[in-house]
Amino acid sequence: MEDPIQLKEEGNKYFQASDYEKALQSYTQAIKLNKDKTLQAVLYRNRAACFLKKEEYAKAASDASRAIDINASDIKALYRRSQALEKLGKLDQAFKDAQKCATLEPRNKNFQETLRRLGANIQEKLRIQFSTDSRVQKMFEILLDENSDKEKREKAANNLIVLGREEAGAERIFQNNGVNLLLQLIETKNPELILAAVRTLSGMCTGHKARATAILHYLGIDSICMWMSVDNEEISLAVCNLLQTITDCLLGQGKEEHHGKEEALVLDTKKDLRMITMRLLDMLVSKNVSGQGRDRALNLLNKNIPRKDLKDHDNSRSIFVIDNGLKKILKVVGQIPEMPDCLPLTENTQLTASVLLNKLYDDLRCDPERDNYRLICEEYIKSKIDPQDMDKTLHAVQIVSGVLQGPFDLGNKLLGMKGVMEMMVALCGSEREIDQLVAVEALIHASTKLSRATFIITNGVTLLKEIYKKTKNEKIKIRALVGLCKLGSAGGTDYGLRQFAEGSTEKLAKQCRKWLCNTSIDARTRKWAVEGLSYLTLDADVKDDFVEDEPALKAMFDLAKASDKTILYSVASALVNCTNSYDTKELVPELVQLAKFSKQHVPEEHPKDKKDFVVKRVKRLLKAGVVSALACMVKADSAILTDQSKELIARVFLALCEDPKDRGTIVAQGGGKALIPLAVEGTDVGKIKASHALAKIAAISNPDIAFPGERVYEVVRPLVSLLNTERDGLQNYEALLGLTNFSGRSDKLRLKIVKEKALPDIENYMFENHDQLRQAATECMCNLVVNKEVQERFVADGNDRLKLVVLLCGEDDEKVQVAAAGALAMLTAAQKKLCWKMTQVTTQWLEILQRLCLHDNMEVQHRGLVIAFNLISCDKELAKKLVESELLEILTYIGKQEDHPKKQHIISVARDCLTKCMDYELIKPLSQA
Repeated sequence: MEDPIQLKEEGNKYFQASDYEKALQSYTQAIKLNKDKTLQAVLYRNRAACFLKKEEYAKAASDASRAIDINASDIKALYRRSQALEKLGKLDQAFKDAQKCATLEPRNKNFQETLRRLGANIQEKLRIQFSTDSRVQKMFEILLDENSDKEKREKAANNLIVLGREEAGAERIFQNNGVNLLLQLIETKNPELILAAVRTLSGMCTGHKARATAILHYLGIDSICMWMSVDNEEISLAVCNLLQTITDCLLGQGKEEHHGKEEALVLDTKKDLRMITMRLLDMLVSKNVSGQGRDRALNLLNKNIPRKDLKDHDNSRSIFVIDNGLKKILKVVGQIPEMPDCLPLTENTQLTASVLLNKLYDDLRCDPERDNYRLICEEYIKSKIDPQDMDKTLHAVQIVSGVLQGPFDLGNKLLGMKGVMEMMVALCGSEREIDQLVAVEALIHASTKLSRATFIITNGVTLLKEIYKKTKNEKIKIRALVGLCKLGSAGGTDYGLRQFAEGSTEKLAKQCRKWLCNTSIDARTRKWAVEGLSYLTLDADVKDDFVEDEPALKAMFDLAKASDKTILYSVASALVNCTNSYDTKELVPELVQLAKFSKQHVPEEHPKDKKDFVVKRVKRLLKAGVVSALACMVKADSAILTDQSKELIARVFLALCEDPKDRGTIVAQGGGKALIPLAVEGTDVGKIKASHALAKIAAISNPDIAFPGERVYEVVRPLVSLLNTERDGLQNYEALLGLTNFSGRSDKLRLKIVKEKALPDIENYMFENHDQLRQAATECMCNLVVNKEVQERFVADGNDRLKLVVLLCGEDDEKVQVAAAGALAMLTAAQKKLCWKMTQVTTQWLEILQRLCLHDNMEVQHRGLVIAFNLISCDKELAKKLVESELLEILTYIGKQEDHPKKQHIISVARDCLTKCMDYELIKPLSQA
């Protein structure tokens, strides 16, 4: 259709039918094709009406303005713009348009009423504004008065924060010199006032680019970074959140802003973003910045520099940071806490810097960009290697060690630099403890790849053993032990670890547990003990002893709550080993026999790796509080909680959910909530494991308790993701059980399941040969057909949905019959069209219905009789068809039965059917017959 007038008429029809989306399409197409100005004005004002109905008020105001530009006296366009502006909160402009309408049509009562309403609203708005202005002024007076009562000050501070989060309040504070007054609060150096001021500024910046930009320029990025550098965790975090809020606004993230036609000022944010980035990079190497401040700067860079979606081709922010700040990040990575010239650091600083290195490297798009990154690293490391200055060389080794914890492939290339590996091994043999400490850590990180591990085994194992036996420094001793454990793991054999230190792996594990429980040892060293256990717990005897040691478990859980990347991975690895939730290859019996015949070694399952022992270990872990620890680990920052760690945690959760009796405990300790993000983000395997664990919980738990509030709707998608042929039967079955449970709770949940496109998959499982899958799918459909949208899909032409349900009613499986008959009873009760359709989908329909009505199972029989009643009630012709069949005899037989409490519901429905037939005069009462 290419006639604008016809398109306009088509749009009008759609509008009258309340199909605003199609009306929009017609009007838009007509606007593109039309060249007549008068018609163009009509099209714009009509499209404005559509936008009003769709609550897209900025677009409605814009279209109405275009119509008014063509015809200034277009009363409909003026009124529609007035309505849109009122919804956008621009009451004064809305009033002007309504005034014009009232001038053009003075007798129009609607316009007069609108004017009165808008006038009253403007007066109220002004009253609130003046009231807000005086409140703001009073709050600042209280806060800036040193003699004010402490309680009054706290109340004023909290009120100011709340006001700053509201758009109207934020604007009043901003317009009334509020930023300057907030700056005065920060300059008081009172921590409580500083926090209140910073949090108020964050609220004012949220979702408002212009205001955020103005506040950034007024405060100055140098001042903001200085406040973030202070050695006060709360203030540092609050300032970090403020800077993140400003950055979100500059990047165009956060709340959408609707300013209608007056969206005039376009701000160029690139300059401000670069200024923030440069200042954050400067913070990394400044001695005046606290460890917490450095962490905040690294976290902001981690969050805002690399692309969030690799489909976006613009990685210019990462390139800018690499060119201007990669050496600064490497300097942080190369710090040695035990050296006197070390920058202030926290336990997480260097690890967070390694994560940033990794994210920047992953964000590069081509080999030349990666080569540039590598060359900068190599150049920086070479500048640190000095045979005459051992301390400087030590920093070079530490940098390589840090890169190995970030972009591993790059770290491997750096290890290949001339003399780096030899330098590490040589430092292990040094007399200085600091040399040994740094070198052993570097060797541990380097030994992850088997090719490097082979070199270290050849050159370094003897040294590590010697260090372990001779050193009295616990920090070095524990690292040497972890190095040996890791080498054993990398090589696929124990390399004599069982004989090492004249003891077994149990003895080494016992030493690790001892270190772990020793709170006098620093947390960083104790974390190495956990990493040692993550390797040693591959031994069945070790894992069994470990879960028996409750103090060691609790010490490990406490460390896990500190949220460090290495500790999270190590704790998760140890728990995977203890719960045997790692993947195992099933041994083919024939191949085992063949291997034995050829006298090859066949690994046998350790007795303590059998199911009974695994179940006991799971129970002990639950008793020790493993769920709370895992829930805390999941809350860790995304820079710390890697996808690999998420997968391991998901595996542990799945193992913990195995016994239905334990699922209530898991939910009570926050396991249900913790599983949702694991099912949405991470590796494919991790998401599947987490979704399966959610399905296990959803299958038997009350959703209102397991996933309270809106959280339950987030669980639907992970459950639906398990409904495909790539998942195993158990995953399919438990997902269906979970969805059945959910679909029985509320229509909103049923609608969510439909929107997630689960219906075709559920229908497919209704065809399954597997009895339990077919039953679960049919029960799920039975609950879903209560939803009107699902019913409409059954009514629609060209599908066999109803036929499938009717045929399932004739199945031999009683549970399938119950579910299918229930679905059919609800469908025929809700949609009269389906009553007739049921008689057309299969010639067996009457035979199936008769079988249902005579069924031995009272539940099936009752549902069959309800279907019969629905068909009879639908139409006299259909009732006549049933009366002429053997069904009348069945109904008469049941209806004549004596009243019985257990069968009364069945007898009553049969009698209702007969009464309806009498009403139609298809049968006569017994007395008249």
